[in-house]
This record gives sequence, structure tokens and C-alpha cells, in this order.
Amino acid sequence: MAGGSFTTGAVSNERAKEYKGRVTAYVIVACIVAATGGSLFGYDVGISGGVTSMDDFLLKFFPSVYIRKIHAHENNYCKFDSQRLATFTSSLYIAGLVASLLASIVTGKYGRRISIIIGGTSFLIGSALNAAAVNLGMLIIGRVMLGFGIGFGNQVVSLFSNL
Repeated sequence: MAGGSFTTGAVSNERAKEYKGRVTAYVIVACIVAATGGSLFGYDVGISGGVTSMDDFLLKFFPSVYIRKIHAHENNYCKFDSQRLATFTSSLYIAGLVASLLASIVTGKYGRRISIIIGGTSFLIGSALNAAAVNLGMLIIGRVMLGFGIGFGNQVVSLFSNL
């Protein structure tokens, strides 16, 4: 298997005996990488939830939702009832699911490093597209790219901590 190999039981037991329970720089970095990869979905939930309630954002990308928001009587369901807004929100999560499944194949065939590079590159492209978005299509494509980046990251990062 490229990029790493599975250890046998004897080698695992030998490594376990050598481990003295020290907190090394490597352990700290592995924990930070694992935590960062896992927190990307949670971070997005917080950010997208806040952004979708901002008037400037709604006015630019979802004007019909903005108009309903102004005239709504404190009913969040009716205020944000929009297939386009739902597509914006869910596109990242669906792309993340698909990417997690694809990432396992890529990781098995090419190794963790390539998967991390693919995830990071996808996330970078998605971030740039979302920052530069001028229309809804560009915004959703950016979210899909972000989802692929997060999906690859979540699948690979948990393996990274098992080195």
C-alpha cells in the first residue's frame, strides 16, 4: 500500500511496550491536526448559520428570502423557507459525504499525503470561490469545493493520528 503499510500484531505490541506515555511534540501536532480536521464541519455550521441571517448576504444572493424576512412575524421557518437557500446550506454537507467515501479509495490507493493535499487544495479553491462569489451558482460551487475539502480532511485526519 503506497503511503504507509499496516503493522502486524507483533510490531504493534512492540511499539506499545516502547511507549512510555510521554507527551511529545509529535503527539501534540497529531492531536491538533485531528482536532482541526474534525472541527471544520462545526465551524461551517456556525458560520453559515450566521451568514444566512445577514441582511447584506440575503439581499445579494437571496432577495426573495430577504423580502420575506422583513415582513415575517418572528417565524424563522417561514422567513427562511427557500429551496435555493436550502441548496446553499446543504451542498457542503452532501459534498462532504461523497468526498468522505471517495477519500477512502484515494487514501487506500495513493496514501494519506495525497488525500490531505487534495482536501486542502479543494478547501482553498472553495474558500476563494466563496470569497469572490458574484452570483448564487458561484457560491454553491464554492460550497461544494469546501465540502470536498472537509470530507477529504475528515476521512484522512483520523488516520493521521494513528501513525
